[in-house]
Amino acid sequence: MTNQEKELLQFPCDFPIKVMGFSDPEFAKTVGELVKEFDPLFNPETIARRPSKQGRYEALHVVVHATSREQLDSIYMALTHHPMVKVVL
Repeated sequence: MTNQEKELLQFPCDFPIKVMGFSDPEFAKTVGELVKEFDPLFNPETIARRPSKQGRYEALHVVVHATSREQLDSIYMALTHHPMVKVVL
C-alpha cells in the first residue's frame, strides 16, 4: 500500500477542529490569530463559540482549509502548546 492509499484525508479539504479552554474575552481572537499563521485564508469571524453550562469554559469550532497532513500537525501542535488552550480535538 502506498502512502497516498494510507492517507485517510484527501487534500486540500476543509477540516474541523474543536478547541477548548477557559472562558476569556480574548480566547477566540487568540485561537483565530494562531490558526491564521498556518492557514492565511482563514477567517477568524467563522469561529463558532459555545460556552459551558456554568460559563467557566468555552468550546470553539474552527474549520481550516487543510492543504497537507504537515499543516494540520503544525496547527495541532501550536494549539496544544498555547497556555489558553486546554483540549484540542
